[in-house]
Amino acid sequence: MLRATLRSFLAHKGRLLLSALAVMLSVAFVVGSLIFSDTVNRTFDQLFTSTSADVTVGPKSEFEEAGGLSSGRVETLPAELRRRVAAVDGVADAQVDVRVENVTLVDERNDPVGPTTGAPTIATNWNDTERSPVELTSGHLPRGPRQALLDAETADRADVRIGDTLRVVARPGTFPVKVVGIMTFTTTNPGAALLALDTPTAQTKLLGKPGAVTSIMAEAAPGVGDQELKQRIADALGPAYDLTTRDERAESQAAELGGFLDVIKYVMLGFAGIAVLVGVFLIVNTFSMLIAQRTRELGLLRALGADRRQVRRSVLAEALLLGLVGSTLGLVAGIGLAAGLISLMSLLGMNLDAAEMAFGWQTPVAAYVVGVGVTFVAAYLPARRASRVSPMAALADIEVAGVGRPLRVRAIVGTVLGAGGAAALAGCAWATRTADATLLLLVGLVLTLVATVVAGPLLVRPVIRVLGGAFPRVFGPVGRMSQRNALRNPRRTGATAAALMVGLALVTGLSVAGESMTKSFDQQIDQQLGSDFVVQNRNFTPFPQEITDRMRKTEGVGTLVRERFAPMRLTLPDGRTVRTTGAGFDPGLDRVVNMEYAAGDTASALAPGRIALQKAYADEHKIRVGSRIEARFANGRKAALTVGALTDMERGEGFGTQGGFFLRLATLEQYLPGGQDAAVYANAARGTDPPQLRERLERTLEPFPQVQVRDQADYKELVRGQIAVLLYLVYALLGLAIVIAVLGVVNTLALSVVERTREIGLLRAIGLSRTQLRRMIRLESVVIAVFGAVLGLALGFVWGLAVQQVLALEAMKALAVPWLTVAAVVAGSVVVGLAAALLPALRASRMNVLAAIAHE
Repeated sequence: MLRATLRSFLAHKGRLLLSALAVMLSVAFVVGSLIFSDTVNRTFDQLFTSTSADVTVGPKSEFEEAGGLSSGRVETLPAELRRRVAAVDGVADAQVDVRVENVTLVDERNDPVGPTTGAPTIATNWNDTERSPVELTSGHLPRGPRQALLDAETADRADVRIGDTLRVVARPGTFPVKVVGIMTFTTTNPGAALLALDTPTAQTKLLGKPGAVTSIMAEAAPGVGDQELKQRIADALGPAYDLTTRDERAESQAAELGGFLDVIKYVMLGFAGIAVLVGVFLIVNTFSMLIAQRTRELGLLRALGADRRQVRRSVLAEALLLGLVGSTLGLVAGIGLAAGLISLMSLLGMNLDAAEMAFGWQTPVAAYVVGVGVTFVAAYLPARRASRVSPMAALADIEVAGVGRPLRVRAIVGTVLGAGGAAALAGCAWATRTADATLLLLVGLVLTLVATVVAGPLLVRPVIRVLGGAFPRVFGPVGRMSQRNALRNPRRTGATAAALMVGLALVTGLSVAGESMTKSFDQQIDQQLGSDFVVQNRNFTPFPQEITDRMRKTEGVGTLVRERFAPMRLTLPDGRTVRTTGAGFDPGLDRVVNMEYAAGDTASALAPGRIALQKAYADEHKIRVGSRIEARFANGRKAALTVGALTDMERGEGFGTQGGFFLRLATLEQYLPGGQDAAVYANAARGTDPPQLRERLERTLEPFPQVQVRDQADYKELVRGQIAVLLYLVYALLGLAIVIAVLGVVNTLALSVVERTREIGLLRAIGLSRTQLRRMIRLESVVIAVFGAVLGLALGFVWGLAVQQVLALEAMKALAVPWLTVAAVVAGSVVVGLAAALLPALRASRMNVLAAIAHE
């Protein structure tokens, strides 16, 4: 049986090739994601560990800023603290560190100098220590307030040379510097731009405090451990400061980077998951057809004494071999994919060394578990079917592909699963909490997908009779035969179309969700944004006060309202403590934002010592106008605030923060001074046209290329662009599913041609031309592809509607259907069908007629 299995596998290796490709793609994305994430993690672990001091002394902070909304504050320490740290027993050396990330560099052409991929531009003081991640490679060290060093990668990218002048836009103000030296990273550059000043200049120009620093770095004397040194420094300084060891700091910095890495990792694992899902259909179909074609062979084995278990093991052994081959190829392809990602990251500014690629033992284990496991599971049902072949099948020309077998079990199971899935999706519309609706959505997606796959063969005959109804009239007998070939085996047609259906359903569902989100945001912008213009940083980070001051002095500016964010820890009347981010506004909020209130008004919301929030959140926590809320800010200061108003804004409309808390900017500045504006809303003064004001604002802000002047149309375009980026990523992911689905159609048609060799020979003998034969196979492929597209569109519309109901809980209530995408899906399915039929049709047309008639 083992020899027979090996010979059978080698005899059908060409037919199994496409299935092996599906396994290979699945494994490649798993391997690539694991190697890439392991490589980046190891590289940055080495960076953070090698560049962090043994113990770092930092300012005490009650809690870190979260949620992507920053106050723009820079916490500092007194520089004189260095002497106290240096005097601690066990400290070999102590250095002050000044580091600010929220700066902008501008060259002499008024172009921004720095990364455009979201990485920060860091300005720091020059510290010539063994821990420094850079070394001076040309020029000299900065001396005085107008000299600076720039890292080599940023200099090359922005074409900056020694002697050039840059403008530094920092929180205290803008100042010029002359580049007097170039420094080169000795470790991995995470993509940031680095500017180094001398320490007095950094303190004055970056912090606005001559005697302040952002941290103090202490090195341990020989024989003193990091934890021991940390305890000694803590005993000397007391609890007023945050102390972290090298390992703790490296772990914290790695955790901050983890979010970015997780996005890449999960996207790639999403590719792998889609490839696995669609590959299962391909493998099931391939083995089912191979077993159908080998009915007589399997029957002969049974007649010669092989029992059912041996036959089942034989088929599963072939699947195991296929999984091993596909996994091995996928492992190699995954290494290449990881190398490509590393090169791509280098193009984006994150320099990684492919020679130091991390390859842990978990990677090959995951590769073979995925590849072999998927193939084995997918082949199990066909293997069971093979074990039921009767010994009498060796004497008859029959097959076990299931032609004509009743589909009652599928009907029952599909109906039950479909009803459960429909109920779960309907529950999304009734749910009042996003978490509950999301859970119901996931359950509904899975159940309706499985139900459609199970019940798909039941839909083959009625749907394909409609889709191919015009074939006999348009293409004559050839069209009639192509339609009947697709109807001949509903299970096979349903399984082939299911692979395509999955990808198209996801494309349609996400397109509906994306279009609905775009329309919802457009409506919200129209309803809420009442100002003529909004000035914001390109990456939505806070900007220096100098920008706001220049706007205020611009001719034609009427109402000007600042927006500032601050992390807060609130103790609510019900005793619950929550972390959120509050927004601070100037009193003219009514004139730039269309606010709707359930209780109170803007005047009461922005009165001194007052705070406002969303009514829905207030009802959830039993908060009313007049309730007292204790707020604790990041600097440790506390404020007892009175609820002055409740807004009628829904979740998702509360300035991007939980609960939609906002208060007067002067009150916020009283308790948390030193913040920076995140946005400035501006209206044209009476007698000034908005286009005229825009021109003046853009001219005023020309020295600050990091900020943009936006109106409603600009905001809408910005939102559309952000949603489009997400959709393009998803479409790329689903394109992989469609590619594998095409392989499935090719495989099915190729095996179908082999299965119908004798039939094709007879058709050719009675006068069917090669052109007609190719047309028949192409039409069969097209009708199967369009059938999959119809199921995918129907399922995708249902999913998209359910997703929109979940989005409605976050104030995105508009429903929109992307009809262009729908038309593209239908047209694309025809192209897919034609492309998939090319090779099988060519092979069929080249058959020798007499040899085909004599085929067993």
